[in-house]
Amino acid sequence: MPPKKKMGKAEKFKEILHIHKGIHSGRPKLTVGQKASDWTTKWVGSWTFITFLFIFMAIWMALNIYLIVIARWDPYPFILLNFVLSTLAAVQAPIILMSQNRAADRDRAKVERDFTINRREEKEIQEIYKDLNEIKRMIIEMKEGKGF
Repeated sequence: MPPKKKMGKAEKFKEILHIHKGIHSGRPKLTVGQKASDWTTKWVGSWTFITFLFIFMAIWMALNIYLIVIARWDPYPFILLNFVLSTLAAVQAPIILMSQNRAADRDRAKVERDFTINRREEKEIQEIYKDLNEIKRMIIEMKEGKGF
């Protein structure tokens, strides 16, 4: 294996920027299911959805209460409405969990990228510290040798 070529500061900086921006993060392309779960989570977690759900439930109950004689499809305890809401919750829960798992994976990848960047920066700081100590040593030697 050939020795690693020492990078200049400009190349290191570019590499750090690429890693930080996620260019080399290897993000896979999202599947249709992943896109759908993200969209569903975003939609279901909005006030618009909650408002529409309450309006839908109010209309459902009002129609069933006031249309007792004509076409009452879900009598008072609203068993069908309960079934619809339970089904909605049963379907939404796993979809939201899938989206949260993806968010956790993204966060984990970001932490790993940050850790990589921090390790490189730490090595660079150690190199600067060594150079600074060398400069201090040289200055002390110059002072002692020339009598400044």
